[in-house]
Amino acid sequence: MSASSGTPDRLASILDKVRALGPTLRERAVDAERAGRHSDETIAELDATGAFAIGSPAEYGGHELTVRQQLDVVSEVAKWDGSAGWIVWVGASTNWIPAGSGARVVKEVYAPEWVGPRVAASSHFPASRGRARRTDGGWIISGGPWTFGSDSLWAPYTNLGCIAHDSDGSYLVGVQVPRDELRFLDDWQVAGMRGTGSVSSTLVQEELFVPEHRVVDFRDVTGGTLDNGLAGSLWKAPTLGWAFSLMAGMSIGIAQGALERFLDRSAGRPVRGTTYKNQLDAPMTHLMLAEVHSKIQSATAITRANAEETDRLGALAAAGTAADGAYMQRFSARVLVETAYAAKWCAEAIELLQRNSGSTAIMESEPIQRAWRDARVITLHGALNLEALSENYGRLMAGSQPHKFAGITTLDRFAPPAPGKSS
Repeated sequence: MSASSGTPDRLASILDKVRALGPTLRERAVDAERAGRHSDETIAELDATGAFAIGSPAEYGGHELTVRQQLDVVSEVAKWDGSAGWIVWVGASTNWIPAGSGARVVKEVYAPEWVGPRVAASSHFPASRGRARRTDGGWIISGGPWTFGSDSLWAPYTNLGCIAHDSDGSYLVGVQVPRDELRFLDDWQVAGMRGTGSVSSTLVQEELFVPEHRVVDFRDVTGGTLDNGLAGSLWKAPTLGWAFSLMAGMSIGIAQGALERFLDRSAGRPVRGTTYKNQLDAPMTHLMLAEVHSKIQSATAITRANAEETDRLGALAAAGTAADGAYMQRFSARVLVETAYAAKWCAEAIELLQRNSGSTAIMESEPIQRAWRDARVITLHGALNLEALSENYGRLMAGSQPHKFAGITTLDRFAPPAPGKSS
């Protein structure tokens, strides 16, 4: 196994291109919100920066940056527009799904020329309305709709969560479905992250035949048990560390962008009810800015540490010296709860900035109000239930096992064997 280590020069080039595109992303954000999706032009321009290839396999021309490097790219995009950051986050952090589905799926997803994100996924939870049943040579898929299909408007395939029933009982499978077999619904009317186009989808026909290799038991995907033909250590990195470190990066980038915007628009602006003619001269502003800084810095510190540890664990696994299950369980639980805290702190920081920006900051054209809404949406993500994640991590700290549940964020797969049983 070789290490995944995108060069500093490659990272710097991508970041420079994103910064150059940034003002355009911010300018187009209002139109993207009204349309409920980014334009194909914006997707193509993001693609040209290399942002959609940061987590794609080197074997197929991808940049295959480390998780720590990917974090910087996601944060930079999100600084200019949260919805664009979300699209890049999904396009990078869910590459583990096709990678976990085997070499044939990997080749189908990454080998062809494509403009835009390569990866989309939808409804990978036990509550999925999708159904899968075996047939000769493959599977028959039915049901739906599949919800929250971020990036599905632009990706060549969407991986749909479906429930299968056989002698093993009921279990979740991931089904790789070409975009021309899907019908996208116009149902993305939401409070924030409006430009992501995270619409629901249904099948074009009531049922769809899917060949055997495109339907994978999700336990095999999360466990990394299938050979994907990829050499880099990124493909051995813990999936929760990868996905959620980058998710926190979105919150950090949005908060950084809101802070920069606040400082820019507050210069020379009076503070109503006081004699201050310049908001940046007011002690109340100084105190607020210090608190905003501390919240963003705290989120940044824990997120960078989690990304670096994700890379380290991937390198260990690639070298054949993977960490034990107990450590992996605790690390994964830690990443989840710390991501939820990072999202919370960044949303609180932006709320302070919003509250001190005056009534004009509610205007649709003002980036701060959009950052305020987008950051809150991240805290409401189904995988970031702060109280549940805190309890699970606290249980591990106290020497107990976390709650057992099905889904992508389950910690069961890392559980150490019971006393007296071998692994």
